[in-house]
Amino acid sequence: MADGWKDFVAGTVGGFAGKLLDYPLDTVKVLLQTQNVSAGSGASVGTVAGEVPVVYRGAWHCLTHTFRTKGVKGLYKGLSSPLLGSMAENAVLFLTFGYFKRLLGEVPGEKDLSLTELSLAGAGAGGVVAFVLTPVELVKCRLQVQNSASSSAGFRAYKGPVDVVVQTLKTEGLVQGLYRGHASTLLREIPGNFCWYGVYEGVCKSMIPEGGTKADLGPSAHIIGGASAGVAYWTAFYPADTVKSQLQTHPDHARHGFYETFKSIFRKEGLRGLYRGWGVTAARAAPAHAAIFAGYEYTMKLLRPEHIDEERSFVMQESIHD
Repeated sequence: MADGWKDFVAGTVGGFAGKLLDYPLDTVKVLLQTQNVSAGSGASVGTVAGEVPVVYRGAWHCLTHTFRTKGVKGLYKGLSSPLLGSMAENAVLFLTFGYFKRLLGEVPGEKDLSLTELSLAGAGAGGVVAFVLTPVELVKCRLQVQNSASSSAGFRAYKGPVDVVVQTLKTEGLVQGLYRGHASTLLREIPGNFCWYGVYEGVCKSMIPEGGTKADLGPSAHIIGGASAGVAYWTAFYPADTVKSQLQTHPDHARHGFYETFKSIFRKEGLRGLYRGWGVTAARAAPAHAAIFAGYEYTMKLLRPEHIDEERSFVMQESIHD
């Protein structure tokens, strides 16, 4: 199997594992980001003229309230689209990361890239994968928000992911509809993946035994590296994700761009508004991204020629003994 296809398959497995683990807390993150809190109101529950009702006092309140009122189904509302999207995202991400590594001169077994070069390859992959992520996340966010107690009139109620796509294309078009918030996605993905791959590769390099290679690392290195990378990714430029969520779910921002929405949030709520939901996001990122990298590395190990040859040899020996 060609290296590119190995990356694609392994990335798909990693994306599946990571999304199943992190989706409930992702729902909490989006609900916190998109409830419209009036700066200085001091209210935890209630309404402000022209604003969406404020419902959630924090991540724990949002999680327990959603579970109590909607059950597990409420926390996994809209999962099908992001699950497929996560598989596609990570497949494309690892595929393009491998491409950019080869472009920068990596030759497996002969020439390794520096940590800076690996980070740059990650940034390039982030710029490509943003084109997959923007429409997937728009569908996800709209389904999550319409299920929220803080949801207000504006966007219609959707029957499911396909209905979101059909209605959005029909009423808003492709660029202003499904790709609304794309600039925000790019501003999150490029620096985010620079840090994601840089931190992961840095942690792995630091854990390689003396005289060994990355292939000698066990699952613990991939888990620790993946967890660290997940937190780094979301810390790199979290406000871009807050702006994206607002652009994709609030009708008031339909004609606004990244800069206008960023200013609006900062003016009303300051840095606290731009970083709302960061804590729960970082908390979910550690185990979810550990699962992504562990799933990727394990699948890549299974797809290595030497492993396949060992399996074939074992099967042949078993047949002889039988």
